[in-house]
Amino acid sequence: MSTYMANRNTIERKWYVLDAAGKPLGRTAATAAVLLRGKHKPVYTPHVDCGDFVIVLNAEKAVLTGKKAEQKYRYTHSGYVGHLKETQYKKIMAERPELAMELAVKGMLGKNSLGRAQLKRLKVFKGSQHNHAAQKPENWA
Repeated sequence: MSTYMANRNTIERKWYVLDAAGKPLGRTAATAAVLLRGKHKPVYTPHVDCGDFVIVLNAEKAVLTGKKAEQKYRYTHSGYVGHLKETQYKKIMAERPELAMELAVKGMLGKNSLGRAQLKRLKVFKGSQHNHAAQKPENWA
């Protein structure tokens, strides 16, 4: 008996819906990362992209616990001297909560071509409506 190895042709992808309303941002992001990587499947293979599609709803209603809203920052740098910009997460959650969720999930995926391919299957929406009803997504508990 040999060890089963999944490949690109044998993977079946499903669509899942996660509701972030009232849940911590990091917990929702961790669940999304597990689904995107495919670690919940018995056929998980580390070097194959065997994850599913994930739709995250109500990103604006995700909560940051503790003092993270005031103390956590996102840093971006243009490459020029003195052009380091910092943005407080309170402002990010107010203006672009989808970005905060995407950044959290991105940090939990691999930093290689496999991680970038998995991140493309993440769909984040601010409210409770999405435009992927044709794919018949299932709710993830």
